[in-house]
Amino acid sequence: MNRIWAPWRLEYVRSCDDEGCFLCRAVGEDRDRENLLLLRGGTCGVIMNRYPYNNGHLLIFPYRHVAGIADLERNERLEMMDLIDQSIEKLKAVASPDGFNVGFNLGKVAGAGLEEHLHAHIVPRWNGDTNFMPVLGDTKVIPQSLMDLYDELV
Repeated sequence: MNRIWAPWRLEYVRSCDDEGCFLCRAVGEDRDRENLLLLRGGTCGVIMNRYPYNNGHLLIFPYRHVAGIADLERNERLEMMDLIDQSIEKLKAVASPDGFNVGFNLGKVAGAGLEEHLHAHIVPRWNGDTNFMPVLGDTKVIPQSLMDLYDELV
């Protein structure tokens, strides 16, 4: 079995334990740019992943601190899907990806770094975004700063 190492994500995993829920904190503060909070909807929000797998990695989440899809109210489920769709369209316009990975990591064994607060991932993908750097060099290149992309998406 091959292992993929992503040591830069350890800071994220540790921050969840040390500082409480970063999603709840971001919504509760009036520092959207610093928190990378792109959009505040009626019941859900859109935030950039501070430790992205790819440029433009977004998280769609309900404001309520719930762990599962079944815990959502109908209006929250609908708004999450609407925000996923709107986010994909915005990423298409700003970053021109060739495709997207969209989904949920439900539970730690499924890869959830924050399993207590439900969130959907949107990860833009480009033809050739898996190249020699991650394959041979064990290094992922993110070609744009988070703040520059934040400004473009807002």
